[in-house]
Amino acid sequence: MRLSSAQIFNQSITSVLQKQTATSKILDQLSSGKKVNTAGDDPVASQGIDNLNQKNALVDQFIKNIDYATNHLQQTESQLGQADKLVSSMKDMMLRGSNGSMTAAERQTIADDLRKSLDQLLTIANTKDESGNYLFAGNKTDTQPFAFDNNGQIIYSGDSGVRNSMIASGIQLNTNVAGDTAFMKSPNAMGDYSVNYLPSQQGDFSVSSAKLANATPSLSDYTVSFLDDGAGGINVQVTDNAIPANIISPAAAFDPAVPVTFDGVELKIAGEPKIGDSFTLHQEPEVSIFNTLNKAIALFENTDQVQTPSGQSELAQLLNNVGSGVKQMSQQQGLAGNSLKILEKYTDKHTDEKLINTSALSKLEDLDYATAITEFEKQQLALNAVSSVFSKVGSVSLFDYI
Repeated sequence: MRLSSAQIFNQSITSVLQKQTATSKILDQLSSGKKVNTAGDDPVASQGIDNLNQKNALVDQFIKNIDYATNHLQQTESQLGQADKLVSSMKDMMLRGSNGSMTAAERQTIADDLRKSLDQLLTIANTKDESGNYLFAGNKTDTQPFAFDNNGQIIYSGDSGVRNSMIASGIQLNTNVAGDTAFMKSPNAMGDYSVNYLPSQQGDFSVSSAKLANATPSLSDYTVSFLDDGAGGINVQVTDNAIPANIISPAAAFDPAVPVTFDGVELKIAGEPKIGDSFTLHQEPEVSIFNTLNKAIALFENTDQVQTPSGQSELAQLLNNVGSGVKQMSQQQGLAGNSLKILEKYTDKHTDEKLINTSALSKLEDLDYATAITEFEKQQLALNAVSSVFSKVGSVSLFDYI
């Protein structure tokens, strides 16, 4: 078989180009440190590498979400812990103020200290995070959640929104505590109703429980009166607040061991009321720690009122609600702490997952430099040989032999 000069030239060029391509490929591998730089290098390995990179990117996003949630919850837990301690100390002040041996000036001092502590609590409730967003404003993070209104009451301008973060596939975790949940909605220690004790009260008594029984009441406000039964005993009667008042529960013998029931409400009264005493009830299943402390401050500022029967009864109610507020903050702090433990668990899980993915990725794409350098030298030697042959063959001419 005869070969034309053109065929010999083309075959030689093809060989040179093939060796140059192989050499260039190895150079690319040596430069990148990867043995698979394009899908054409190894289609099966390339698909595996893409899958692993996608998994690692998702894990990285989860870790970023966890970092954000961790920072937010750590600050939330810390601030709620400070609020818990502060309100507990305020409760101790209130207990000291109930001592009958204290002077009016000493009670005023307690009122002043309570006012300063209330301002500190307000500052805690208006804490901002590292981004300048209000920590306890729900979803309204750019709105200051707590402030005094024109009546001196603290109002909440945030919402009940709870933000969450995706920390794993299909797993979301709350990253904040709304301010109303932490500070405004603690359960009423007495149940579903609060009591307004009247300054005219003479008896030493207080309401220990006022709860809805089985029915929904038709009214929210009631007046409970203690009347003379005509024989030296005491009857209890319940009316509404209409003008004229309507009798809800007719006068019946009062027994402190037996709850007073009316209109779906069960009322427990401890102590010894006097004939002519009365108090009013208003529906209030949840109480604000701010309003509770405001009432306590007002009570101590009215220094003579604290030691009256109605003042003592009101103070007992306030102390119970302060305790409920402390418990509410402690519960929210505990929830934040539990969330932090969950975040720590998922952080470890994602770290292990990324380690496994990275190890598998390394096996698929990382270059064995010793093998690559040996192969490069082989390809370089082959390229030199082919180039040399092509150079000699390409210079041969029939005229050299004529």
